[in-house]
Amino acid sequence: MVELENLNKEQKEAVLYNEGPLLILAGAGSGKTKVLTTKIAYLIKELNISPWEILAITFTNKAALEMRERVDKMIGSIAKDIQISTFHSFGLKILRENYERLDYSKNFVIMDSDDSLTIVKKILKSLNYDPKIYNPKAIRNKISNCKNELLSPKDYERYIASDYEKVIDEVYYKYEDKLKQNNAVDFDDLLLLPIILFRKYPAVLQKYQERYKYILIDEYQDTNEAQYILSKMISASYKNICVVGDADQAIYGFRGANYKNILNFEKDYPNALSIKLEQNYRSTKNILDAANCVIKNNEQRKEKNLWSTKGDGDKITYYRAYDEKDESHYTAMEIKKLLDTGKDASDIAVLYRTNAQSRVIEEELLKQNIPYRIVGGFSFYQRKEIKDLLAYLKLIYNPKDDVSLLRVINTPKRGIGLKTIENLTKIADSKDISLFEAIEEGKELKFKNLILSLQKVSETVTLTELIDKVLDSTEMKKELENEKSIESEIRLENLEEFKSITKAFEERIGLVSLEDFLYEVSLVNDKDEYKDTRNKVSLMTIHAVKGLEYDIVFVLGLEEGIFPHLNSLMSNSETEEERRLCYVAITRAKDKLYLLNARRRTLFGKEGINPPSRFLSEIDEGLIENQSKKKEDVKKITKEETLRNEDIDYKIGDYVVHEHFGAGKVIEVTNSLVTVAFSHPYGIKKLMKNHKSLSKV
Repeated sequence: MVELENLNKEQKEAVLYNEGPLLILAGAGSGKTKVLTTKIAYLIKELNISPWEILAITFTNKAALEMRERVDKMIGSIAKDIQISTFHSFGLKILRENYERLDYSKNFVIMDSDDSLTIVKKILKSLNYDPKIYNPKAIRNKISNCKNELLSPKDYERYIASDYEKVIDEVYYKYEDKLKQNNAVDFDDLLLLPIILFRKYPAVLQKYQERYKYILIDEYQDTNEAQYILSKMISASYKNICVVGDADQAIYGFRGANYKNILNFEKDYPNALSIKLEQNYRSTKNILDAANCVIKNNEQRKEKNLWSTKGDGDKITYYRAYDEKDESHYTAMEIKKLLDTGKDASDIAVLYRTNAQSRVIEEELLKQNIPYRIVGGFSFYQRKEIKDLLAYLKLIYNPKDDVSLLRVINTPKRGIGLKTIENLTKIADSKDISLFEAIEEGKELKFKNLILSLQKVSETVTLTELIDKVLDSTEMKKELENEKSIESEIRLENLEEFKSITKAFEERIGLVSLEDFLYEVSLVNDKDEYKDTRNKVSLMTIHAVKGLEYDIVFVLGLEEGIFPHLNSLMSNSETEEERRLCYVAITRAKDKLYLLNARRRTLFGKEGINPPSRFLSEIDEGLIENQSKKKEDVKKITKEETLRNEDIDYKIGDYVVHEHFGAGKVIEVTNSLVTVAFSHPYGIKKLMKNHKSLSKV
């Protein structure tokens, strides 16, 4: 029997509705995971639906694991038969079951973003294109965007409007050829290839539609075009699709996510039932009221109002600092006070809009001896020694993987120079074979035999034992031991830590193959990496905090041009995404929220005087306690003299921000006046050059 007594009225309604499309608009902290897991348990235990017929999709491996653990507690070991995974994991499952139909061999590998970038760089070099003009990262990102929009190189040709775009298309064609030659797919292919498969083989699609009769998708506002199409295809037969999400928390537009997918769900499924989850179980009333005040200013949303039974709680503390150092000092002193009252450091988070803002707060926390950790920083799997080890494992699994071969053929150094690699490349290209197959002599043949011997070893030992064999026989371990430096010791520790990951994987799955492990590691993202769980203050960007919660939250840099970000100020839709980001930041706080900014700030080597963020003025004054040294009104924060002492040197083409008119561009400069073109509805304005309401970006 599945317990429903601990659900509120709306949550219970969502669990009980299971025949037809269902839209659950779940506000921040409204118990959506509880609803999803109870719904899965109810389908199996009360409606006798087979676990095999349920597909539950979420956006991180961590969230999928949490969902699986919760379902397991409710229904026991049969939970293992439910497909609970990310979109990319599900796509990989489809590819592994149908690789032959898509002309891949069984041992295909997944290229990460760095591997993809390496391929793009090599293609540009082979075509003699200057990387300063044709930025490899920009081209790789464009290829990624094309795939997520379901555009092949041939499809992209229709949109070419410049020589630059012609080059992108040329690189895209060659990039796809290179992947195929390497028996490899990239991360975006895990979504694109299943769609291609289903369009080419309707019978295969029908098989998956029959297999997954009940589909549940979390964070639906974060789906891109490929994920949206894949969801529609799988659910088309039975239409038992339940999507959960919150358009007010759609903050990944820059990654291709389209929040309109959730706004248009009822158009896609006219007979859909829509349920709002508005009761928040996380935050106090004052915090939720502030969040509601901000988000109601967005036009592109469905009406929703969060409420709580936790009581009013503390007012929101506002502090306007003199500069970024004062802002960080105030934050550190407040954290010290909180720690002195018995609060755990791990219950506190400091949020900022851009990574560049973290340096000053890090310095201040170090000075005050406050322990901290950066969340979503440099991933464990992106460290050089880990990528080297993974390249060896990928090459053992798939010798056609030229990218991995080039990474480790001379790591550690074996005297295999660039000339040798150039000759190998020519042979491989002329014969249309892999670099590994082209090796026939010299020191490189010794390397080839090493990989072949490790291939044989991999068939008879456990994964962890294979890691030891690789570290020893390649002399990776020996090289680091001989260095005898602090850095080499850290790298050795990381390699040992990698073995603890493989051991944990073996314990969880049982005796596993190298294939299973490589695919799982390929799907790890920043939010899934192994975290330092010791008692430390968490520092992170607001994008990185989505899905997390803390007792106390500090939000830094609430200034026009920083938050909202300068790049968003010319576009209403982008400003709305910044407002959603602010909403996410506010709703991370359970008990106490601090909002901070500075009168002047040096960022990227430039000093700027930025007006306070528009988001501050959207919050009702009664919710805020102002602790600034000058008790300015939040809506009219600056009561200083209107003119600066120093003259600002404006030039035509400079970007500026005005306290009232927003962002603009300088089109004329005279002795004391500057003419600025602002976006609609303000147009062109003549302003005094040294007025404090105007600042240069």
